[in-house]
Amino acid sequence: MKWSKVMELKYEMVIYWSDEDKSFIVEVPELPGCMADGKTYCKAVSNAELFHNILKD
Repeated sequence: MKWSKVMELKYEMVIYWSDEDKSFIVEVPELPGCMADGKTYCKAVSNAELFHNILKD
């Protein structure tokens, strides 16, 4: 995945590693309930973007 495609979400993202889930977690504070995870940093951000696109449709 190209990094330029990942950065289409124009909201603040809080990204952290979860030892319990063994994955990266992304929270979008400005969009209540918008959270995603992924085994890699990029996958977690990409999943948050996908979730955002579903919410706005």
